[in-house]
Amino acid sequence: MITTQMLKGVLEGCILEIIDKQETYGYEISQKLSQYGLGEVSEGTIYPLLLRLQKNNLVDASLKSSVSGPKRKYFKLTEKGKIELEEFRKNWVDLFTAVNKLMGGIESE
Repeated sequence: MITTQMLKGVLEGCILEIIDKQETYGYEISQKLSQYGLGEVSEGTIYPLLLRLQKNNLVDASLKSSVSGPKRKYFKLTEKGKIELEEFRKNWVDLFTAVNKLMGGIESE
């Protein structure tokens, strides 16, 4: 199980990655995080983060009709969001490599 503190540092990048794959809404993001093995991330965590991403111009939001209830706010990446995601990916590889070396998962060259 991934602890909340560990997840906090990478959650924004994970959400950007999910939105990059397809335009989506908050509850669906929560479901996808769980499907990928990141545990149950509450909507109370996701929605404030989505608002911050929107405020920082990393995502755009639009209301769309839903077949099961009220309209939903769908999110998609902006150009700035795509740049931020690419930076996250680079940083993630560096962090992943360093921690694996430390834990003995990757042999030093």
